[in-house]
Amino acid sequence: MDVYFSPLACSLSTRITVYEAEAEDSVRLNRVNSKTQTLADGTDYRTINAKGLVPAVRADNGEVITENAAVLQYMADTFPKAGLAPAAGSIERYRLQQWLSFVGTELHKLVFNPLLSPKSNDGAKAYALEGAIERFDYLNSHLEGREYLIDHFSVADAYLIAVLNWAQFVGIDLAKWPAVAAYRDRVSARPAVARALKEEFTLYQAA
Repeated sequence: MDVYFSPLACSLSTRITVYEAEAEDSVRLNRVNSKTQTLADGTDYRTINAKGLVPAVRADNGEVITENAAVLQYMADTFPKAGLAPAAGSIERYRLQQWLSFVGTELHKLVFNPLLSPKSNDGAKAYALEGAIERFDYLNSHLEGREYLIDHFSVADAYLIAVLNWAQFVGIDLAKWPAVAAYRDRVSARPAVARALKEEFTLYQAA
C-alpha cells in the first residue's frame, strides 16, 4: 500500500494511523511536495490524485482512495487488529463518521483553512476566528470527562490531533478550552502520535 503525504498537513493523521496499527512493513510513505505537487522521483502527483491533495492511498491492486475521512477508514479496515474503527454498519461506526465529518468540515475547512491560507483576506480570517469559538466550545464540552472522541482511540482522534496541531501556527490558544488542551497533550503523548509528530516536524523544518 502506498500512502501519500505532505509534512504537517492533515495527512499526518495517516502516518499516525500507520504507526498505531504497527503497519510500517505493509505501507510505503511517499512525500508530496505541496508546492510542485510532485513526488521525490519527479512523478506528477496529480497522475495519482487529480485533485493534487493529500492524503491519498493506492492499494496494492492499484485502486486509489482520496479524502481523509475515507482514507482513514480504509486504513482502519485494512488493519482491523489495531481497533482504530468500530465495525462497519454499527452505531459506533456512524459515531466515528460523525466525528470525522466534524473535524473535516467544522474545524479543518471552516476554521483552519482560512487561517492558514495566504490567499485569505482579513475578513475571512476574522470570520474563521469567530467561528472557532463556537466549535471549540462544542468540542470542549464533548471532551469533558472523556479520553477520546468515541470510547477508544480511533482514526477520528488521529485526524483531530493533526488539525489541533495547527493551532500553534495561527494564534489559537487552546488553553481557553481546558478539556481540548488536556486532550491535545494526552493524545500527543501516545508513542505512535509522538513519533509521527516528531518525524513530520523534522521533515517540515528541513523543507
